[in-house]
Formats: sequence, structure tokens, C-alpha cells
Amino acid sequence: MHDEQNPVKGYLPADPIADEIDFENLSSDRRLNKLLKSVLGEVKLYAENQIKHIKQLTQIGLALSSEKDISKLLENIVDQARDLSNADAGTLYIMEDDKECLRFEILQNDSMNTRMGGTRTIEQTLPKVPLYDQAGQPNHANVSSYTALTGNIVNIPDVYEAEGFDFTGPREYDASTGYRSKSMLVIPLKNHENDIIGVLQLLNAQDRDTGEVVAFSPEYVDLIGSLASQAAVALTNTQLIQDLRNLFHAFIRSIATAIDAKSPYTKGHIDRVVELTMMIAEAINTESEGAFKDTAFNEDEIEEMRIAAWMHDVGKITTPENVVNKSTKAETIFDRIHLIATRFDLIAEQVKIRFLNQKVQLFNNGGRPDNQALNRIDEKCTEKLTQLRDDLAFIENCNSPGEFLEDDSIDRIRQIGARTYFRNGEEQPYLTADEIENLCIRKGSLTTAERDRIQDHATMTLKMLRQLPFPKKLSNVAEYASGHHEKLDGTGYPRGLSGEELSLQSKIMAVADIFEALTAKDRPYKKPMQLSQAIKILGFMVEDKHIDAEVLDIFLRNELHLEYARIQMNPEQIDL
Repeated sequence: MHDEQNPVKGYLPADPIADEIDFENLSSDRRLNKLLKSVLGEVKLYAENQIKHIKQLTQIGLALSSEKDISKLLENIVDQARDLSNADAGTLYIMEDDKECLRFEILQNDSMNTRMGGTRTIEQTLPKVPLYDQAGQPNHANVSSYTALTGNIVNIPDVYEAEGFDFTGPREYDASTGYRSKSMLVIPLKNHENDIIGVLQLLNAQDRDTGEVVAFSPEYVDLIGSLASQAAVALTNTQLIQDLRNLFHAFIRSIATAIDAKSPYTKGHIDRVVELTMMIAEAINTESEGAFKDTAFNEDEIEEMRIAAWMHDVGKITTPENVVNKSTKAETIFDRIHLIATRFDLIAEQVKIRFLNQKVQLFNNGGRPDNQALNRIDEKCTEKLTQLRDDLAFIENCNSPGEFLEDDSIDRIRQIGARTYFRNGEEQPYLTADEIENLCIRKGSLTTAERDRIQDHATMTLKMLRQLPFPKKLSNVAEYASGHHEKLDGTGYPRGLSGEELSLQSKIMAVADIFEALTAKDRPYKKPMQLSQAIKILGFMVEDKHIDAEVLDIFLRNELHLEYARIQMNPEQIDL
């Protein structure tokens, strides 16, 4: 509160002498005293206005610098500029990257009740403003392009009386709407490198007391110029942040592309895990009752989870392709079942040669051998060749990872592998030790060592992501991404965390990852699983305390499994 008896008190530094002055009687001359009081009153009013503008600009600067959403920021720039100048309308153009034209972003007009662009759903139809004509000459006819090209501020009291610019557009707009465009202020937005990044155009300044349309005063030109500078810096910073975010997302996509090059189905897996993770997170955000009624992920937490889902298998970059893509048990760089088949063909030829030699020996012993002896040799040869064919068919069947291998089958594989034949004068087994180990895999296509190598991708994911300097709002990406193979009972990997130690985000990703893996239709090593069977397995995993019951409940209760199935699964898989 300011002392009404002392017009300048509160605006000047404390001064004991000034405090003793009688501002009611500054002079013994009444007329002079009145004049002095009038001057002091004007000083007070001017000081108040200046302080108000300084505070307003400070608040605007804080508001602009704190806004990270570009659409909201652009709207805010026009709102604040119009508020400062009491302008009825405002338009904001942004320079295109090629610097060939201005792109419309925001249009506001209070009299016409119009707000377009920014966060508004109403799409604008205004054309871009070219900065050069067809001959390549600068377009100085349009006032906004002129300002963008020259950096000059244009202040026009009445566009209908102005010369040097083409105002056909405003005149046509006025004719079609009944509006009257009059005063106009056009100011460039310059960034920290003095490059023009946009143009702010204000229309029809209004007298704050009468509402009459007036020219933009020089005072407002300076204020809006200051605002434009702040706005340009804020806009540049926000664009840089967005560019960095886009770069980061592009980096993530490049990693996914690298994984895709190693294994096409893994890239599809990543895409689908992201989709499922987001579906579950959004369902939790809509819960009004139950376990998650008080849980809500904000925008940053959703983004953090999305990035974690994108990067959850980044460690597979270090996993050998022959392990990632192993579609049969005998496969390494290629499916060795073909090598085994060729070996059995060689053995069969040796069998034939051996029995033919027996026949030759009978003839060499003199005389013609009886038919019974020859028939016995043929029978033994046929028996041996039949056994070879049966053994090869059995091995080929065991090579498929689709069926669980029983003890009897494992014993037979080892018996077949222990048999020998001769190659280059050396005795060789039918099957090598490594081939036997792979063919004896009970379930799936991976040996224990290969499965450990696959599981190591979660450890590598954690190591790799911990090396990245994530910003604070993404600080948990490494934990979430590497935790999708952890189990509630602590038997998961890579860190063996238990339910209490696991974040909700990791539990969500675990359900998403497992459900996608069970129902995927593009895995080379298994047939697509029926939806009902996948749900049954997830239920068993809840009972075994491997996955979270509440996360699975919201997944099923919101029928997300059906929504996902209609998009990603074969029609014949959907049996619910």
C-alpha cells in the first residue's frame, strides 16, 4: 500500500528527509503547489505502469520458459502478446525449415470468437506465406514475409490507408465476415543466433477505457518486442528439447532396427510388447475401483514405461544370431539335420557296398552260390537299410522342438549316436557328442548353455542402459527394461528380485512379454498357441507366483487379450 499523502513514497529509496516533506503543501504558491502535485501524480502513475509491465514481463518469461508443450507454448505467446497490448486478434507464423515460407500456427480473434491452431482441435485452412516469388525475388508485398525477411518491426495505424503492402487478404476477410481490420503490429521472433524463426502479427489494439480500436503505441511496441525476444528463446529451447527427444526416439528405433537385422521376429516382438504394455498402463489409469483405483501414471511415467518397453530386449544385440534364431534342436549356423541325413546316406551306401562284397566273396569262393545264401544277404541288407531309415526319421522328428522328449526317446538317440561307421579308414560315431546333446533337449530348441546365453540378454540390457545418462524423469528405464524376466518368488533373472522388490512397471512388462511370446504367430521354432491355452498358462504362472495376479486380472477383466488378439493373432488362434 502506498501513502496517498506521499505520491512517491514506496517508489523511491527510504529517505528520512523525504519522509518529513509535506506533500500537501509543497509550495506556498497555491498554483505551483497544484502543479507540483500533478507532476508527482504523473510520476507515480508512470512508475506504477512501469513496475506493472516489468512484473508482467517477468511472469510471462517464467510462464514461457516453463512450458514444454510446443502447441501450448505457441498459444501462450499469442495470448500474452494480446494481453499486453490489448489486441483483439493475433496470428503467429513459424519459419519452415527450408526458410522458403511461413507456416501458420495460431489464429485468435475475440470479436469473431475464433481460436485456431495450437491445442485447438479446429484445423486451420490458412495457406503458407511464401518468402520469395516464382522468380526467386523476396516477397516484400506481404507484411509478415517482409518482417521475416528483413527483421524489421512494422506498426500500421490503419491497414486500409497503408501503402507499400498488399492487404488483399485482410480486406477479403473483412468483406466476408463483417470484421474491420485496422491497426496492425508485426514483430519478428529472433532466436539466440539472431535467426528469425517466426513472425507475430497483432491486430486492432483497443483502448482499455473506451474499447475503441487505436494504433499500437510505441510503448506497446517495445513491450511486445521484449516479449517476442523471450518467446523466441523459449520456443527455441522447447524445439531443442523436442529435437533431442526425437533424436533419442530415433536412436531407440535404430536399436530396434539392429535387433531386427539379427532376427525379424524379435523386432515384431518388441513392437507388440510396447503395444501390450501401453494397453495395460492405460487400463490402470482408468480404474476407479480395485487394487489400482489409487494408481495413476502421469505423462512422464507413461513415457518412461514406453521407452523401457522399447528397450527391454536391447541386450539381444550381444546374443549370437544362431542362438536367437534357433528354430530346431540341431541348428547352429545351419540346421545340421541335413548333415546328419547326408551322413546316414553315406552309411547306407557303405551298408550296400558291404553286403555286395559279401555276394562277391561267395562267387569268388568258387562255383555259383545257392539262392538262399544270396537271399539271406539281401534280407540282412534290407533290414539294415530299413533300420537306418527308421533311425533317421526318428532323429528328424526329435529335431523338432514342438514335442516334449521322454526318457525312452533320449535313450534311443544315445544308442543311435553310439553306433559307428568308417570314414577315411577311421571309426566315427553316427552322431557327434554335440549333436546328441542338442537332439536330447527335452523341451524347446535350446541347450542349457544356449538358454543361459539367451537369458544373459537381460543382464546386458541392464548393463547397457545403466551406461546411458537418462534424464531424471527417465531414471528408471534400466530397472523396468531389465526386470521383465523377474518373478514374484525371486527365481527370475537377471537379479532374482522378489515381488516386494519389483516395480509395478516391471510386473506389467512381464505379463506383456510372456503373453506376446505365447501367442506370437511368427516364431520359427513353434506353432502359434491358442488364446485359451495362453490364458491358462498365465493362470498357472500366477499360482506359481511368477507373475502378478492383479496385473493379469486387469488385463483379462478389460478384455485386452481379445482386443490384442483381433489385431495381432491369426483368426484360428482366437478360440475364446
